[in-house]
Formats: sequence, structure tokens, C-alpha cells
Amino acid sequence: MWQGLQSITDYRKKSSPVTDQDVLLPGRLNNFFARFEDNTVPLTRPATKTCGLSFTAAEVSKTFKRVNPRKAAGPDGIPSRALRACADQLAGVFTDIFNQSLYQSAVPTCFKRATIVPVPKKAKVTELNDYRPVALTSVIMKCFERLVKDHITSNLPDTLDPLQFANQPNRSTNDAISTTLHTALTHLDKRNTYVRMLFIDYSSAFNTIVPSKLVIKLETLGLDPALCNWVLDFLTGRPQVVRVGNNISTPLILNTGAPQGCVLSPLLYSLFTHDCVATHASNSIIKFADDTTVVGLITNNDETAYREEVRALGVWCQENNLTLNVNKTKEMIVDFRKQQREHPPIHIDGTVVERVASFKFLGIHITDKLNWSTHTDSIVKKAQQRLFNLRRLKKFGLSPKALTNFYRCTIESILAGCITAWYGNCTALNRKAIQRVVRSAQRITGGKLPALQDTYTTRCYRKAIKIIKDINHPSHCLFTPLSSRRRGQYRCIKAGTERLKNSFYLKAIRLLNSHH
Repeated sequence: MWQGLQSITDYRKKSSPVTDQDVLLPGRLNNFFARFEDNTVPLTRPATKTCGLSFTAAEVSKTFKRVNPRKAAGPDGIPSRALRACADQLAGVFTDIFNQSLYQSAVPTCFKRATIVPVPKKAKVTELNDYRPVALTSVIMKCFERLVKDHITSNLPDTLDPLQFANQPNRSTNDAISTTLHTALTHLDKRNTYVRMLFIDYSSAFNTIVPSKLVIKLETLGLDPALCNWVLDFLTGRPQVVRVGNNISTPLILNTGAPQGCVLSPLLYSLFTHDCVATHASNSIIKFADDTTVVGLITNNDETAYREEVRALGVWCQENNLTLNVNKTKEMIVDFRKQQREHPPIHIDGTVVERVASFKFLGIHITDKLNWSTHTDSIVKKAQQRLFNLRRLKKFGLSPKALTNFYRCTIESILAGCITAWYGNCTALNRKAIQRVVRSAQRITGGKLPALQDTYTTRCYRKAIKIIKDINHPSHCLFTPLSSRRRGQYRCIKAGTERLKNSFYLKAIRLLNSHH
């Protein structure tokens, strides 16, 4: 139906007359984005005492001054630049509004309005699902959300969901990848073992959150019931329109989901899924926001616990209104045994999950051989494309300093992305290919650039120091200090294979010991 549908950018650039399809598209998208709306869910709020949370004018003013002036204005049209410039003058008025909102556990409707701007997920759009709904909301409300978010996070236990690596201090995709790889490599170091990794894909995870179920979970975590009611009001009765170019849809009132683009949405999703944890010791469920990976450690071909874990996850999704997209869910099996057996497939809702040899996991290409040729080939190709832009900038007469800054932002960021997780097990050929890009950039910029090996070593050391200082980090226990007579030394992890020896955590321990 929508074959050949152009991207939003092309939409704006078209000089041809506006067609009926152009006018109808925003409305069709609005209905599509609201397809998870559940009108049967009760929206009545239980009577509670008034919320005791309140903010001072100084706190509000400080939050206004942190606003990015380049961010787009929301439906109210108030630019972030004006809010930042007049923070001290506006703080008093909005402090009263914010505190009154908390006192009544109600959010003004004008603060809840959202304009959805569909962003294409890929270059060629063929269906409505190829658009990602990004919500433009009030900048004032985002500041209000940030204050509430800080309060909620300060009242949550530090060990609430240790394998959720999003929206937590000192956590990143790097930590999630390193933890996943270390879990797998440590198990594969034993005899007669293999690992099954299930990469879960949810259908519009943020849009399927049921606010009433979320509030129940928030209350069990010890949050103030009145604040929970405020969150319920924040997520319900939200007017939403979709804008494509100059065309705007008719409004819809949504009572399900958390808009992508709100400050609170990622935190609320993490709290909504905090009870999605492994039920068997031989399995791990590693999460980064809505990216969920089930790691099953199989010994002696006994997959009972792993299959039970997958079944339990399916039940949990049904109970929490999350829809598993089986067609996009993939499985990868890592098995280095010489005599391998046939691995029966995994079924979800009666559908066979596709088995793949390679998967793009949180930005890096991981393979069933746990080698990094696929990933290095990908980043080298992408970095070489950026070298063209670097050469053009040099022709335009940019200074070496400016060229170096451009390299660090657009090329080194690609080459060194999550480098501590994968670089240690790269082959010499992979490393030469990456360093060749660095040398090319060095000739263009005319200045000395750090070698990727040095960048890897530096980042490994810094990351290890951060983990040691963070007692709540899930990998903190891997850094075990030796006796007091050997202060600064850490116990080495036993490894029988080169893959494990060259992994991040073992490399980090060797670096720490060599620095003392």
C-alpha cells in the first residue's frame, strides 16, 4: 500500500502539488502509532494524601539554565533559548505551578500535548512501521520531568536492576556488551559447553506501557502513592497530533504508553521492566532500555533451564502487555566444540525463531565465532566514507586543529566505539585495517593522532577504575584485591583460552597490576 513512500526529508523538499496521500498520511500515522491504545483499562485514581514533594525556585532556575538552547520548541511554541535566558525571572512562577501540580497529583493538559514527528528508520520507507515516532513536547514540562526524575532515582535502591544498563550512572552499552561477552566466554572456557543468545525485539515497547500497571509497580518500590498518581495523570489524557511537513493530523487522546522524547519515559520503562529477570542461575537477562538479551549457558546439552526461561519471558510479556516481535527476534548459538550436535530451534508463540551467524548487538557486530572481522570491516568502511569529508575540509583551508577535532568527532568515534569490549580479541589483520584509517587521517590533518592500541589501553584502565569505585556495578566483584601486603594488586581470573585471556576484564586486571 505504501510502496515507494518517501522519507520525511524528501517530503519537505517536494515541489509537486500536495496529493491526497500527503494530506492523509499524518492521520494514518497517528492512528498507527496509537494502535496499542487500550480503552478497557480503568483510569480512576485511588484517593491518597497530597504529595509531599516540592521544589524550590533555585532548583527550578538551575534546571532551566541546563536546557539545551538548540532543542526544538514543543507544541506551546516556547523556545528553549528564551527559557534559559530568563531562568531567574521565570523560576518563581513555574515553581508555584510545579508544586501545585504535585500537590494535586495532576499535570496541566497544555504540558502533556505532544507533536509527533515521524522519523524514517531506514532510507527507503515501504510501510508505516518504518517510521519511528519522536515526540516534541513542552520544554517547560521536560524541565519539570527532570526534577521529578532526579527525585525518583534518589529514592530507588542502587541494586534494583543490576543488569539494566540504561539510565544509570556509570553504565553504558559498553558495560552491557562486556558483561554479555564475559558471561559467555567464562562459560565456554569449561568442557562440553555452549551458549545460546536470544536477542529480543519488542513491538513499540514504550507505546505499550499500561500506566495503571506501572503505578502498581512504582508503589511496590516504595514511591509516594501521591507521586505515583501524578505519574498516572502524566501518562494519561495526552493529546497527540502527527506533523508531516505542513500537514497536521486531528488530535487523539492517549491513555497508554510513554511518549518517546519525554525525559521520564526511559526511566519509567526501566522501572516497568525491573521485574523481568532470569529465574535460573544458568541464564542471564541483560537489558539496555528495551534491548533485551537472554544468555543461556548450556552444559552437557541440557537446555531445559534455557527453554523454560524463554517460555517464562513470553508469559511475563503477556502479563505486562509487551508484544514480542518474533520475526525480528533472532538467536545465535556459540559452540566451539569439535563434535557439535544439531541444536533444536526455539519457538515463541508457535513460531520458530530465526538462527543467525551474526547480529548487530547494541551497535557492534557480534558473530557466532566471537571474532571481530565483521565488525571491523563495517567500521572501517564507515570511517573511510568520513575520510572523504575530511579531505574536502582540508581543501577548503581548515586549520589542522579544526581537522583534528572533526576526525575525533566523526571518525575516531566510529573506530573506538565500545572498543574495550572487542578490540582485545581482534586479529592482527583487523588491527592493521583500522590503523590504516588512522594513518590516512593523520596525513590529512597534518598532526599526530593517537594509535587505536593506545586508545584501547587507556580506556580499559579508566573503565576499570570506574568499576572498582562503583560497588553497585555488576562487574565490581570481578576485581578482587589481594592481601594488604600487596596493595593495589588484583586477583587474576583463571583462563584456559586466548579468547577469555584477551577479553576486557582480564586485560583490565593486568593493566591495574602493572600500574602498581
